[in-house]
Amino acid sequence: MITPFDYFEHRRACKQKQLERSNRIANLSPGYHGPVSSSDRQILDKPIEELVQDVHKEAIKPIDILRSYGKLAIKAHAKTNCLTEVMINPGAEKWIEGINLKGPLAGIPVSLKDTIIVGGFDTSVGYSRYTGKPYPQDGTMVRILKDAGAVPYVKTNCPITLLSFESANDVWGRTTNPHNTNYSPGGSTGGESALLAYGGGRIGVGSDVAGSVRVPAHFAGIYSLRCSTGRWPKMGTNTSMPGQEGIPSVFSPMARTLPDLVYFTKSMIGMKPWDYDHTVHPIPWRTDLFNSTKDQKTLRIGVMETDGSYTLIPQTPQPNPSLNKGGGSRFTNPNPKPGVVPPSPACARALSTVTTALSSSGHTIIPITPPSPSTALLIASSLLSADGCLTFLAPFRTFERNDPGASLLSLFASLPLPFRYIHYLWTKYIRQDPFWADLTYGIRKRTVREQWELVAQREAYKASWHQWWQDQEKEDGKKLDVILTVPNATPAIPHGGMRDALASCGYTFLFNL
Repeated sequence: MITPFDYFEHRRACKQKQLERSNRIANLSPGYHGPVSSSDRQILDKPIEELVQDVHKEAIKPIDILRSYGKLAIKAHAKTNCLTEVMINPGAEKWIEGINLKGPLAGIPVSLKDTIIVGGFDTSVGYSRYTGKPYPQDGTMVRILKDAGAVPYVKTNCPITLLSFESANDVWGRTTNPHNTNYSPGGSTGGESALLAYGGGRIGVGSDVAGSVRVPAHFAGIYSLRCSTGRWPKMGTNTSMPGQEGIPSVFSPMARTLPDLVYFTKSMIGMKPWDYDHTVHPIPWRTDLFNSTKDQKTLRIGVMETDGSYTLIPQTPQPNPSLNKGGGSRFTNPNPKPGVVPPSPACARALSTVTTALSSSGHTIIPITPPSPSTALLIASSLLSADGCLTFLAPFRTFERNDPGASLLSLFASLPLPFRYIHYLWTKYIRQDPFWADLTYGIRKRTVREQWELVAQREAYKASWHQWWQDQEKEDGKKLDVILTVPNATPAIPHGGMRDALASCGYTFLFNL
């Protein structure tokens, strides 16, 4: 239907999906709506590795695990509005009859970000245009999980466009933080973090292009791992920006506990996902490396306290001849300011508490000034918006609400050149905020040549990091083992806060670049 009459289709689609979800929950057997029993608690308190062993030994039935976690997932949804597609029945109760009872994830319910394709269900990504179009078969990610014995049972909410640390859209509504419903659980994998933090699941899968599994873990108090590009399967999914490879999105695991996160990751890699998905590197789980690292008594830990200031971006890295301890490249400002978005007092205090504890345990703490993270934010933001935000806006229907942060991005991208330049001058010289001036000026549609130039800048910046990392060893003969920083400039933000928190993602976006 043509604009503006598609607004009525939008309203109808949203009502239909919410009614469908309500009916699926209401039609579940009474056991899913009852109180948590002592037998449920015995299941819920076990790590997934122990549950898998129990399934292997036939000491527990997978259907009992599903019912326990299904029950708590429904309670989590009642508090936080975290679920989209409820796949328990029809779906999981049928799939469980034919699962691999000897698989590494045998009988374990796994929740999925709404972007992951499950046969027979929609993958709307929060757009009403994509509702009512169930996929005919499972995507690659789900096939791997099922072959491992896992049981997908719910899909979870995300922000429309997937470019936010909040999780709200017209189709499914707003997801809230289980610790305080006035605040966001994070995004774009916020439905997962809300569900896992409440206890409605132990493991789930999300995706991350600028912090979308790490920030939700930070906001809600769970665990996540942003996998290296090519380490975790990514096929069999839908997205708001298909074809965007300037900053690749990475699918990654999330969990309630660290042991569950380790076991889940190891199990997925043990399934040889490269046999299913051409994007995955054929690198097995390296047990010897994992154990030797785990057993290492002391670590050299570089601590990055702020997102730094930034310098002009050269086309090729130029090493700084005067390298100081922890510093050193053309991308490093010799006199860094407190930061573009310095950590809030709460986040700074958390970082200080962790570094103090690590130092007391005998680890070596080294303050570092790496190639400027804020320069990375400029490059990454320009790459991510190089289409002028047209791709993630294309599925919108009339009056379909956008996320406040993504809405701001698209506003800057749509400004005509004269107004863009006036805004740049006003921001830089009147507001005296040169970083925000450069950041917002860079959010615009690019030509192919300009896109290639940005890719060249990206590669030069990555090379400067590689050189800086090597220079740490040259200085005293030892490399850093790990870099520690805050997961975001702020703790959980109130609903609608992304309009003011757009530039706070520099601490996570850096590691996607």
